[in-house]
Amino acid sequence: MKLGYCSMPMHPPGRPWADTLAEDREAVIVADRLGFHDAFIGEHLTDRYETITNSLVFLATLIPQTRQIKLATGTTNLSHTHPALVAVQSAMFDHLAGGRFILGISPGALPSDAELLGILDEDRNQMFAEAIDVILGLWGGQPPYSLRSGRFAVSTERTIDLDLGVGVVPKPLQSPRPEIVGTVVAPYSQGATAMGARDFHPLSANFLLPRWVATHWPKYLEGKPGASPQDWRIARTVFVADDDAVAQAYGRDDPGSPYRFYYAQMLAKMRKLGRLGLFKTHRDQPDDEVTLDSVLDQLVITGTPDAVADQILAFADEVGPFGELVYAGLDWVDPKLARRSMELLAEKVMPQVNGQPVSG
Repeated sequence: MKLGYCSMPMHPPGRPWADTLAEDREAVIVADRLGFHDAFIGEHLTDRYETITNSLVFLATLIPQTRQIKLATGTTNLSHTHPALVAVQSAMFDHLAGGRFILGISPGALPSDAELLGILDEDRNQMFAEAIDVILGLWGGQPPYSLRSGRFAVSTERTIDLDLGVGVVPKPLQSPRPEIVGTVVAPYSQGATAMGARDFHPLSANFLLPRWVATHWPKYLEGKPGASPQDWRIARTVFVADDDAVAQAYGRDDPGSPYRFYYAQMLAKMRKLGRLGLFKTHRDQPDDEVTLDSVLDQLVITGTPDAVADQILAFADEVGPFGELVYAGLDWVDPKLARRSMELLAEKVMPQVNGQPVSG
């Protein structure tokens, strides 16, 4: 099982923006040093707590400061920009990063982002599907281009001049294209089936109960029968410490815990969006039974390395085999503990999960 990193990210109010951006960059640099396979970085336009507005711009600053980790948008929200821009900018990034690029995609779920862009009443899932057709068409096609997908009509037929080199869309470095990963949230997601049909790879969200995560791979196989579970990434909220009391306090119980803050925000957001079912153990569970403590109990894996390894293995037994555990990065309330958690996960926990000897 590989180890990845993801961050939405979410920071408490009052912190200088530059400080949170520096911290988020440092987390990816630490992940690279520890041998994490990839790092997915999210973006939002209008969220005061999630402070990265363009994941591709953010990741570009990390190309010269990382060596092996793949840099992934987590996600590029395809309803927010023209797909031709996504195609050409992602292609350039792939070359800048020497092929260390993964395109993570989603429609864009935050309503306030959609309102800002004047698309609140649009079908953003349909925009998402239409945008994908354009991106793949540009990457796989040859000039002059003439692509029509719903609202998008993309062409260079009227202006192409091959002698001058204009009207030609650049291709990514990776052939035939970079890996494309879609985030999966909804239980029994039809989107997972559509991803399989296109040979995109699924990343199950960290804020989804295990019983709902377990529904994603069967749906993916409906679109891509015979696919290897090595292509399935699952994000989890994990905190590892040398001392169990520290792990429980920082990872769950303390009022200042970043894990408590994160899930308080997610619980409030999902309640407002009418998606509280993500946190329910069964469909007809009353809303008032979904509390912050119940969510923390079910979604935060915390403890010493041995305890966390046991919890990850139990989780894998529940959801089935998968190829990559993606560590959800949160605010560094205590930078020393945050870095140590990543170190312990990479150096102590994952070797146990993978059945290797643990040094030290």
